[in-house]
Amino acid sequence: MTHTVLEPRGWTVRLTAGLILLALCLIAAVSAQAAPAASLSRSAEVDATPAEVWALIGPFCAIEKWHPAIASCTEEGNPPTRTLEAKDGKTEFVEPEVNRSDEEHYYSYAFQSSPFPVTDYMATIRVVPKGADHSIVIWNGSYVPNAGKAEEANKLFADIYEAGLASIKAHFSR
Repeated sequence: MTHTVLEPRGWTVRLTAGLILLALCLIAAVSAQAAPAASLSRSAEVDATPAEVWALIGPFCAIEKWHPAIASCTEEGNPPTRTLEAKDGKTEFVEPEVNRSDEEHYYSYAFQSSPFPVTDYMATIRVVPKGADHSIVIWNGSYVPNAGKAEEANKLFADIYEAGLASIKAHFSR
């Protein structure tokens, strides 16, 4: 009489290897369908020192004073989260501040909620010196557009960044 002995270790190794292979296949399938990340950057030269520009744009809710599309801003918490209402009275953005340096004149923020067709949005507004009494304001963002919405998202962000930068530049025109 022959007895067959099951080797638990061999069975476990085969099961674990099969589960790992299945997980890798699922990750590959999801990755193949994911939209590629996008980024956008705009800048404007301003006739003012970085300190002067930062005094206007540095406070997190000051965007309501310098961006032509924003009607109001309310701020809560620490670190702060701002809620922006657009001038159309219907569009709202909720944006937590995720990084800030008043000494280096920048802050970064993300979208907690927005009407834009993107996920994983993160942006930074920075002021850097350029010669005596001049600055460059740089606004850049990265995001993942929703499927089929890359062109729309890029246009929305380009329009918003350019309108804001034009307003800052006009504020300091001499």
